[in-house]
Amino acid sequence: MYSAAAVFMTGMLISFLGSLPLGSLNVSAMQVAITENIRNAVRFALGVALVEVLYVRLSLKSIGWIIAHQQIFYILEWTTVFLFVIMAVSSFRAATRKNPNAKNILLDNSMNRFWLGFTMSAINPVQVPFWFIWSTYLLSNKILSPLAWQFNIYTAGIGAGTLLGLALFIFAGRWLLQKLHASQRIVHVIVGIVFIVSAVVQLYRLVYKPFSQQLQSKPTLVVKAGGHLPDNTRGH
Repeated sequence: MYSAAAVFMTGMLISFLGSLPLGSLNVSAMQVAITENIRNAVRFALGVALVEVLYVRLSLKSIGWIIAHQQIFYILEWTTVFLFVIMAVSSFRAATRKNPNAKNILLDNSMNRFWLGFTMSAINPVQVPFWFIWSTYLLSNKILSPLAWQFNIYTAGIGAGTLLGLALFIFAGRWLLQKLHASQRIVHVIVGIVFIVSAVVQLYRLVYKPFSQQLQSKPTLVVKAGGHLPDNTRGH
């Protein structure tokens, strides 16, 4: 049996690496930090991480329910495609406005940024197959044991990894764009491109790799919440 520290670090490392590819969530966290402030960006990240933890627990404890209710996740995935397209169009429109402080539909509202991050992560359920596949792999290789305390530590590590990955975009991304003196228009264009690519990838997954097939795939580190590769993707 692996130690608590090893289980924690395993969950954190997988989550952190899975958060690094450009995706709708990590780029949105960066945009909140640039357009608004660090505090709101951290709130956004906490909302995303909470959903991540909830989806992990769901994948660990309720896989039978997931398999029996795949239609729900199928509907959520289609919803995500349409929302990504709307956000992309909104970002491109914001980039063309004369007002340099114009916001896209994502930020042009008074919604608490914690709940904004929570909602954006919740409607993008690709974390479920990602974590189901990885958790199954870790259990079958006895890196993770089916014990409540190990599940709790593993989940805590995943939450920490998600926050670290988003923090990298919040702080490093904000610093880099400020160093480059990037205007809000450039930020809107970058965000729009990320959302349109995310929509295309999500659509590809729906057509060529439906939810049931995702649950049977082999583990991969390349994506998590809102990421951009078609195999086993999540994407921060």
